[in-house]
Amino acid sequence: MHERPAADGRFLLYVEQAPKTGSDIWALDLNEPQKQFPVVQTEFEENNGQFSPIRKWLAYESNESGRNEIYVQPFHGPGRKTQVSLKGGSQVRWRRDGQALFYIALDDRLTEVPIRFAENGQKAEPGPAVSLFITHLGPAVGQELQQYAVSPNGDRFLMNVVRQETSVAPITVILNWKPR
Repeated sequence: MHERPAADGRFLLYVEQAPKTGSDIWALDLNEPQKQFPVVQTEFEENNGQFSPIRKWLAYESNESGRNEIYVQPFHGPGRKTQVSLKGGSQVRWRRDGQALFYIALDDRLTEVPIRFAENGQKAEPGPAVSLFITHLGPAVGQELQQYAVSPNGDRFLMNVVRQETSVAPITVILNWKPR
């Protein structure tokens, strides 16, 4: 198979269910629709594949560690996968410059991880994760629909938050009260 990054947007990622391997990430060549191939296919569940802005790298979530975690690997070509999240994560997004990833941690916090790539282009090197804020997205892990979008420079977010209706009684404050 020709090893060419998808920088021209010619590939489409999708999830396919298989009896033996569960959810796997596949790619469809839009120039040759009959050309479909697995990108991440293991005995574990892989979901929510996202191309890097230059389309050379793929970020996705997998439960191979026993819980959903975020991984990065080359889309097409040599290199190995690298685990990015350490305490669970889902709904991964790239910053437009490809130098950082965002994901929802298990504690419902939006987390940012800077990413560097080795000079040979075959290894991703994640930096320390930074917890940004609580998202109020509801159960983000296991969601197949993306619940947020990142602005091009990664400083603003559009989120589909859960609105919580509360029926809390009003508080009454009594001032200058004196016992009899």
